[in-house]
Amino acid sequence: MPVLNYILIVLGAYLLGSIPTGFLVAKAKGIDIRSLGSGNIGATNALRVLGKPAGTFVLLADALKGFAAVWLSAELAGKYHVTADLETLRILAGIGAVLGHNYTCWLKFKGGKGIATTAGVYLALAPWALLVALVVFILAVALTKYVSVGSVTSAAALPITVWVMTPHNLSLGIVTTALGLLAIYKHKSNIQRLMAGTEHRIGNKTKTEGAK
Repeated sequence: MPVLNYILIVLGAYLLGSIPTGFLVAKAKGIDIRSLGSGNIGATNALRVLGKPAGTFVLLADALKGFAAVWLSAELAGKYHVTADLETLRILAGIGAVLGHNYTCWLKFKGGKGIATTAGVYLALAPWALLVALVVFILAVALTKYVSVGSVTSAAALPITVWVMTPHNLSLGIVTTALGLLAIYKHKSNIQRLMAGTEHRIGNKTKTEGAK
């Protein structure tokens, strides 16, 4: 029954995405990352609080969760001869992974902001669109020194790029737009600080910039 297959894929992807990498890495160092910096468990706060090696590991692990969720959905569907549309399964797995990261069940549904995990999802779903969004992110951060500006602009660029590159794939376009809006919404506190002029740039020693 296809509906059951879809539900199982989304649930499995959610549980994979919900692994709170930043929290676990910090906990291994005797630190509760939720009480330091921005209090977020994502990669940006991990980089700030834990340092570059641990923060980079969190960034890559969070991205891997997204990629693995999409890749495994296709692999499992093929192995067990799942009677469902493969592209739909992959897209649903991506949604599940991002929601798992953003609203992890292990931390009272409080998680990261989904940028790294979304990047992993689109490395599997639309790698060329992701490359464009990554270039936008790098340019925005280089010009402004705000990670949050890079995150928000890349979250806006990704759906536009997907629509342009794959205009025939209506489902992917709609889902990417929704995930982009979710990422921007998750950065609402950063946007408020940017408007107030209190957001902190890369290199500042203060620890209030929002994390991904």
